[in-house]
Amino acid sequence: MNDRLMRLLPGIALSAAISFAAIGLQHLEEAWTGRAWLEALVIAILLGTVVRTAWTPDARFAPGIGFSAKMLLEIAVMLLGASISFQAVMQAGPGLILGIAVVVVVAIAASYGLCRGLGLPKRMAVLVACGNSICGNSAIAAVAPVIGAKSEDVASSIAFTAILGVIVVLSLPLLVPALGLSETQYGVLAGLTVYAVPQVLAATLPVGLVSTQLGTLVKLVRVLMLGPVVIGLSLAMGRNGTSRPGFSLNRFVPWFIIGFLVLAALRSTGLIPDMVLRAIMPLTTFLTVIAMAALGLGVDLKVLGRVGGRVTLAVTLSLLALLAVSLGLIRLLNMA
Repeated sequence: MNDRLMRLLPGIALSAAISFAAIGLQHLEEAWTGRAWLEALVIAILLGTVVRTAWTPDARFAPGIGFSAKMLLEIAVMLLGASISFQAVMQAGPGLILGIAVVVVVAIAASYGLCRGLGLPKRMAVLVACGNSICGNSAIAAVAPVIGAKSEDVASSIAFTAILGVIVVLSLPLLVPALGLSETQYGVLAGLTVYAVPQVLAATLPVGLVSTQLGTLVKLVRVLMLGPVVIGLSLAMGRNGTSRPGFSLNRFVPWFIIGFLVLAALRSTGLIPDMVLRAIMPLTTFLTVIAMAALGLGVDLKVLGRVGGRVTLAVTLSLLALLAVSLGLIRLLNMA
C-alpha cells in the first residue's frame, strides 16, 4: 500500500499544485471582474496543457497523473449526487419534467448527429452532445470515463464549451425583448440552455426573481438527467465493449454512478444533513479541479489545433439546436 502511494504521490502532487494555481486565478478573476467567467476546472485544464507543452513530465509522474484523471474524477462525480434532491425536482410538475427529459434526449441526438456530420470522432461527439444538452463541464467530466474518452477529447470539449457558455450567459437576456418572452418563459429557457447553476443565476437575475427561481429549478431537473444518460451510455457501450458471462450491475453501470444515485437518494430522504453537504461540495469541486489538471497534463496541443475549428462549429450548432428545441417546448406547454 505504501509503495503504491509513493508511486502515485508525484503525479497527484503535480496535479494538485496546478489545481491550487487554478483556484487562485479564479479568486483573482472574481476580485477583478465580480464573477468567475472561467471556472477553476477550465483554468486547470488550460494550465495543465501549458505545463505539458513547456515540459514533459517523466515516467515517475505518470501513475499519479493517471490516477488523478480517472479515479479522483469518478469519486467527484459520485459525490455530486449528494447535491441532488428529488423533492426539489418534483416541484416542477410532471408535464415540465417530462418535457425537460424529452428536450435533453432530442438535443443529445441532434448534437451527436451534427458533430458526426462535421467529422468529429464518436467519443468527442458524445462529450459535446452531453455537455451541451445536460450541464456542460460536469456532464463531460461524468461521461468521459464511461466512454473511455481521450484526454485531448475531454480538454477540447470542456474548453470550447466553457467559452461558449460565457457567451450564452451574456447574450441570452437579449432574447427577452427580441422574442417577447415573459419571466416564466425566459426562466425555463435559461434553465434548459445555460450550462451551470451559477451561470443560470447570472443569466436570470437581470431579468427577474421569477426567472431566477424557475430557471434554477429547471436546471436541477436537467442535471438529474445526467444519471440516466450515463447509465444509458454504459449499457450502450457494454462497459467499454467487454463481454463476460452472467449479470453484474457494475458491468453495465459504473460504480461511481451507482454511488451518485445512492447519495441522491440519501439526500432526498434527509439522511445527508446540510452541514455534511457543505463539507462534501467543496471536496467535490477540488477533486474535479485536480482531475482536470491531470487531464490537461495529458493533452497534446497539436491535436487541439487540428480539431479546434470543427469543435467550435459543432458546439455552436449544438447549442443552437438546444435553443430551438427548448423554445419549442415553451410554446408547446403554452407557458405565459
